[in-house]
Amino acid sequence: MQDAKHAVLRDVFGYHAFRGGQEKLIDAVLAGRDVLAVMPTGAGKSLCFQVPALMFEGITLVISPLISLMKDQVGALRQNGVRAAYINSSLTPAQIDRALENARYGMYKLIYVAPERLLTDSFLAFASAVKIDFLAVDEAHCVSQWGQDFRPGYLDIAEFAARLPRRPVIGAYTATATAAVREDILHLLHLRDPFACSTGFDRPNLRFEVIHAAGREKTARLHSLLGEMPGQSGIVYCATRKNVEEVCDALRAAHIPATRYHAGLDEAERRQNQDDFLYDRAPIMVATNAFGMGIDKSNVSFVIHYNLPKDMESYYQEAGRAGRDGSAARCVLLYAPADVRLNQFLIEHSEPNEDISPATRAILREREEERLRQMTFYATTPDCLRAFILRYFGETAPARCDNCGNCLFAGEECDVSDEARLILRCVAQTGERYGVGMIVNLLRGAKDTRTARFDSAELPLLGALHDTDAARIRELISLLLSGGFLSRTEGEYPILQLGARADEVLCGNRRIVARLRSRPAKKKAKPTTSAPTLPFHEAGPPDADLYEALRRLRSKLAERAGIPAYAVLTNATLLELAVYRPTTPDALLAINGIGRVKYERWGEALLSLIRAHADRAN
Repeated sequence: MQDAKHAVLRDVFGYHAFRGGQEKLIDAVLAGRDVLAVMPTGAGKSLCFQVPALMFEGITLVISPLISLMKDQVGALRQNGVRAAYINSSLTPAQIDRALENARYGMYKLIYVAPERLLTDSFLAFASAVKIDFLAVDEAHCVSQWGQDFRPGYLDIAEFAARLPRRPVIGAYTATATAAVREDILHLLHLRDPFACSTGFDRPNLRFEVIHAAGREKTARLHSLLGEMPGQSGIVYCATRKNVEEVCDALRAAHIPATRYHAGLDEAERRQNQDDFLYDRAPIMVATNAFGMGIDKSNVSFVIHYNLPKDMESYYQEAGRAGRDGSAARCVLLYAPADVRLNQFLIEHSEPNEDISPATRAILREREEERLRQMTFYATTPDCLRAFILRYFGETAPARCDNCGNCLFAGEECDVSDEARLILRCVAQTGERYGVGMIVNLLRGAKDTRTARFDSAELPLLGALHDTDAARIRELISLLLSGGFLSRTEGEYPILQLGARADEVLCGNRRIVARLRSRPAKKKAKPTTSAPTLPFHEAGPPDADLYEALRRLRSKLAERAGIPAYAVLTNATLLELAVYRPTTPDALLAINGIGRVKYERWGEALLSLIRAHADRAN
């Protein structure tokens, strides 16, 4: 069994060793035990159910929430020589009947299916007539009302399994799940004494950054960021359809090849734009959160959030679509205080779920607001961003990672106790009746119709920070909010109030030390065609010229095959080729990501190019 498992990994998928947690999960499934796996995006979650699926005698059903997710995974399996199929609404009834008939005759080892189809008469009849050994539930957090992607159809999974003639092994797999969501998965899927494995949420290859930018400054910051990453593929997430349209139009006007995706576009355009992104005809996708869960594109080098997401779960899932192949990637959040108000508005005006009671709905609303608060704390913390993320998901983390925007920030720590005290006193002296903007304007002594009612006799602190930038005062207020020295009411117009710890600062018993952001002018990065770097290569730097030649060859091979370039070889595989420069079949097969099928299809072309490059170098 051990040799067979490693043979599948090597010959089908082209990998020579399992990553952390994968082998234990696979062994548990093969031993007939249910499993619960929490693994971050890019950790190889799919292999944990695809490898045992190829070793079981019967069929494996994979429950998947999105059509695009099924298509991508089935397409990738077929490129590796595995016959798989999907059953969803994108197929005609005749196509579904044909696929199920093929499955009855043993043509497919894996069948991906939408949860809403499980309890239909036709699918139940099929499932009862064949041998189903394994039921893999992908994106298992969708079963929980406390999670960010609740899908009512996932509640049918346990009933479906109970109605089968023989209960299969059940595996639940997710990338993001808090403790409450994990409990829901265990309970609602009726997992029996499962082997639970969390490989950790850390993605060391991702660099997290937060840039404070308000109004029109966001567009300028976005253009600057894209100028630092010429030719790379990435996603720009926006909170609304209007933002998507405006950002995409601005990028196109600047001759940046971008396309768009949101639920307001017709299906044909969404499909075309998605394909343009997948096939790198438009390497930058501007989209709402309607895009991404089903996109298994391995060469996404950056994810930029143009607006603040509504919670950490959504943010980490979306940011995690960068660097899926292990390559170094950037995850940048452009933050403005107005984003918090927008999200609050979206929470308050979201469509209620008719399947839940008013009391439960109120609890869900309260949890959404708390998740938004945590997301805001992340966007405004001066501390390590990676540590904040890991602690949010219940993991311990060192105080510094030395690979996030805050840890790499060159500013010195300074004592801001006096400024903090002035802010707290201003909030107190104005009766805890105003929001952030008003407090900032009062402290700076700004003249407008609202501040004109105050004079220095009524408010001695008027203009006390007149030489301080508004952005710095806002940053200090965010720092006080995250530390519990200030609090903020909910609603469309949130009000600042003194927090439970305010007296510690007001009485002079507490010093506030922070490393605040500065705004140095950034030098425009020069475009480069050199190969990107990976954090884990120790055999020397990649040959940049060879990397570019391999990239061009990959594009030609993909075009001939009618598939996306990353489906031929990932960026990480190209880098290994450019580092190790194999010139024999055995050496080529030792490269991660090249299995037997891919070698048979493209091995000779790759070897010919590498040998020719070596001859020219000599």
